[in-house]
Amino acid sequence: QVQLVESGGGLVQAGGSLRLSCAASGRTFRSLDMGWFRQAPGKEREFVAVISRTGYRRSFGDFVRGRFTISRDNAKNTLYLQIDSLKPEDTAVYYCAGSVLVLPARVNEYDYWGQGTQVTVSS
Repeated sequence: QVQLVESGGGLVQAGGSLRLSCAASGRTFRSLDMGWFRQAPGKEREFVAVISRTGYRRSFGDFVRGRFTISRDNAKNTLYLQIDSLKPEDTAVYYCAGSVLVLPARVNEYDYWGQGTQVTVSS
């Protein structure tokens, strides 16, 4: 079993950047595709990005438009999400998640979830 803990969120002015981290405990991290989701108030949890086990392949949600960069450091058991040019609509709780499937993009395709980190973007 993998335990995931997100960090790096906070209150940021529009146009700024954030780098979110997801620290994984457990020996299974390297065997999982790892993704980021976000959930804004009153909305469904939304797929942001996923990265393959080795970090070679990536997939992004359609809204990303190049502002999001997903990466992982398997040696550190850590997943990252870089968000640039932050917009107020990026305000959400951001979750990291792990899946045994290949580049999954749906909530129900993930087996492991962190508790989320709040990102708030002010205009």
